[in-house]
Amino acid sequence: MSTAQTTSKSAAAIDKARAEGRSALIGYLPAGYPSVEETIAAGIALAENGADLIEIGIPYSDPVMDGQVIQAATTEALAKGFHVRQVFDVVAGITSKTDAAVLVMTYWNPVVRMGVDEFSRRLSEAGGAGLITPDLIPDEAAEWMEASDKYGLDRVFLVAPSSTTERMQRTVDASRGFVYAVSIMGVTGARTSVSTAAKDVVAAAHAAGAERVCVGLGVSNAEQVREIAAYAEGVIVGTALVAAIRDGGVDAVAALTKDLSTGLTRETGLTGEEA
Repeated sequence: MSTAQTTSKSAAAIDKARAEGRSALIGYLPAGYPSVEETIAAGIALAENGADLIEIGIPYSDPVMDGQVIQAATTEALAKGFHVRQVFDVVAGITSKTDAAVLVMTYWNPVVRMGVDEFSRRLSEAGGAGLITPDLIPDEAAEWMEASDKYGLDRVFLVAPSSTTERMQRTVDASRGFVYAVSIMGVTGARTSVSTAAKDVVAAAHAAGAERVCVGLGVSNAEQVREIAAYAEGVIVGTALVAAIRDGGVDAVAALTKDLSTGLTRETGLTGEEA
């Protein structure tokens, strides 16, 4: 639907960063870790210190894509009694205090259990921008496509080094807001270097017509952010931020976000010194 297309909160946030000569910074936090209140406070801290978009992850009992740090955090959130419906409180708490686009990252099962339309409606009412769905492929997303059009939500699908040309095209065509490029095969986690495969995946997504491609999995410092900002519209950081809130609370999240944001400026003659 063209109406939803023109009001994409994710696209608007990425385009605003692009107009400022930089890539967008996307920060991930698991909902309910260490508590719902702290997730909200950390999300606000992300937005106030340089993050353009925020991913809020729904804790899941069988997280096939998550590395140890995020798994430990989501396990703790579930042990403390986190309920899926509380993710809307987190989203509303952040969107009411910031201009950042806030997306929910979730495995598909919790959405189906609540009801795709019901989940989408509540996310929209909370001010959410859309969903990132790591285990849902466009071929199986008819109900989500319909609900996301109905409520004007972004649908972010994942592409990987293993994506065939046909799969890449279908994913790019189905996505709205941005395409999530997985830089490495396997689980999330901070790494010392970013796989060169990331650049190839982004190039393939661009070739398939994607206007905004954001790279996630393995980014943990400003130098890696700078590396990815040279060719991608957005850089996604997760594990490092989760470790920050674990070890130093909201203040540590704020400090790391500020540091990460120093790597966003694209190397096009813009120094970013005056920003």
